[in-house]
Amino acid sequence: MIKVLINGCNGKMGQELSKKISETQDIEVLCGVDKIDTGDNHFPVFTNISDINLIPDVIIDFSVPIATFPILEFAKEKHIPIVIATTGFTEKEEQKIQEVSKVLPIFKSSNMSYEINLMSKIVATLAQKLPDSDIEIVETHHNRKIDSPSGTALILADSINKACDNSFNYEYNRHAKREKRSKKEIGIHSIRGGTEAGKHSVIFFGNNESLEITHNVTSRSVFADGTIKAANFIVHKDNGLYSMNDLCI
Repeated sequence: MIKVLINGCNGKMGQELSKKISETQDIEVLCGVDKIDTGDNHFPVFTNISDINLIPDVIIDFSVPIATFPILEFAKEKHIPIVIATTGFTEKEEQKIQEVSKVLPIFKSSNMSYEINLMSKIVATLAQKLPDSDIEIVETHHNRKIDSPSGTALILADSINKACDNSFNYEYNRHAKREKRSKKEIGIHSIRGGTEAGKHSVIFFGNNESLEITHNVTSRSVFADGTIKAANFIVHKDNGLYSMNDLCI
């Protein structure tokens, strides 16, 4: 039985994850961490990491960057494998996570969906097949999402860029420019509203035709399923930084 600590257990994804774990064999929530204890959970919730007196087999982080690094330090101190599903890290914060992965098994992904991982590979291939296309990425999320663009949009853009010898620049603020579109840019656009769980489209615009690949999430349970797979994957791994590419080989 794998025992899990959920960091951000009272957030939307933390709640979805604890519900999914309760329905899954051979894994259980040992405890959670959040800024307040609502009293609604069926497991102990710590509001201060220094008070944690239970040692899990794996930590799952669904929080915000400022809350990730205290639990990452705890994981490092206790040498507990960790799944980081939080998004919105700065380049400096990403580098810090990479440094910690030298002494700790870390699974990190901005999107825990298998199909998004598959989509990233598909759009990378299409970018090579359609070298003269203008490429635009549109992502839509609920009105409470903090970071923009989404980590998933950047996964898709990075996959395309890597396949094309890193020849693209990313354009987020075209409204500030008064010039025609560059052939070597990927436009990335963010839409926020309602309760949308997550929708990502990559559009290839050619002459007189276009090709659009879209992934749409209708339930957060998709991410919970992938996260549980990641937890099972990382719990016995050696030190290092792992991703959905490792899980979905």
